Amino acid sequence: MNSKLTRAVSYTIAACVVVSSISLSSDAASATSGVSALSSATGVLETTNYTAFAGAQLSVNDMLANATTIAAESQLADNGADAVTQSEDEYANIAIAQVDNYVYIREQATADSEYVGKLYNNSAATVSETVEQADGTWLKITSGDVTGYVKSEYVVQNNEELAKKVSKRLATVTTTTLKVRESASKDSSVMDLLPMGDDLVVVDESTASDGWIKVTCNAGEGYVSTDYVSLSTDFTVAESKTAEIARLEKEEAERKAAQEAAKKATAASQTKSASKSSSSSSSKSYSAPSGSGGGSVVSYGSQFVGNPYVYGGSSLTGGTDCSGFVMSCYSAFGVSLPHSSSSMRSVGYGVSTDEMQPGDIVCYSGHVGIYAGNGTLLHASNKRTGITYSNVNYKPILAVRRIF
Repeated sequence: MNSKLTRAVSYTIAACVVVSSISLSSDAASATSGVSALSSATGVLETTNYTAFAGAQLSVNDMLANATTIAAESQLADNGADAVTQSEDEYANIAIAQVDNYVYIREQATADSEYVGKLYNNSAATVSETVEQADGTWLKITSGDVTGYVKSEYVVQNNEELAKKVSKRLATVTTTTLKVRESASKDSSVMDLLPMGDDLVVVDESTASDGWIKVTCNAGEGYVSTDYVSLSTDFTVAESKTAEIARLEKEEAERKAAQEAAKKATAASQTKSASKSSSSSSSKSYSAPSGSGGGSVVSYGSQFVGNPYVYGGSSLTGGTDCSGFVMSCYSAFGVSLPHSSSSMRSVGYGVSTDEMQPGDIVCYSGHVGIYAGNGTLLHASNKRTGITYSNVNYKPILAVRRIF
């Protein structure tokens, strides 16, 4: 569901898990995915699709389902409702997990029940019901497509600060080429250009009423017109048991396919390179890709350091932009990736920043690169530096994706 509604509703946020391991459970009620919530900045209901996996990012527009003050688009249509009850406290109904890794979501309101999903650290869930049991008070929650219960003693109510801390406010480019300007004016100098579909982290919305918001991009912090972006809030959500099994099977199949493609591509490239080596007159020669792992991708890509940055380009020698660089490096190993930094947030499978390995794709606000190991990022940075190395933590990381 990718649509916009102008129905005035508000969402509510509630509680934060504060233990390292707890049990949740769910009843037989089904959760609704792909729902809508009011953007506090635009007053417009916005919806996007999501894919749940460990550490997946889900828009609050999709995640806030089954809460008493929320209704899905389909529910509104079926019921013919014109409005949804508004809440005075927009942070009254979300629970945020604060755990080492994840907690189990179980079938019933008991720790002995079968688990049906996992709620990962810093994941968000809506609270829709309070249930009194013999062992204490339980809160019914929904996160992604998983519904369950958590005991009230393990959550902190109304923690607006934490809810904002674990979420991300994003501006998605809706025009062919977005200009990021140094100040909130169309007459201001352009500091960066970004393609349609790229996601930018919003750092300040105080000028939204004037039609501008402040975002972070590879060139630094700048302003973009609200006419050319859509705003949303991203939370991490739970993963169902069924989705986890399917994801792991899919990841394993894709990993094997990528490794096989890499072997074939490197063999073919080396054969082609050998046949041309004797007649080559280039002032600079490049080695053919070899190997089939992330470290091999880094070794291959590193030989292009110093080559130019060109917006919209994908040539490792003639000029490329950030996503074109990652795309072309992996293409040499037989792996097809999109020419879009935001789209690369969904390729391969997600890993945490603590688990980064050479070859992992690191996604930022309006930028993407390849982790080279030892805290270093290999990327096509900008026109001034071209393809270069940087500290991988030079700006906040949105996602880390692994192919091999």
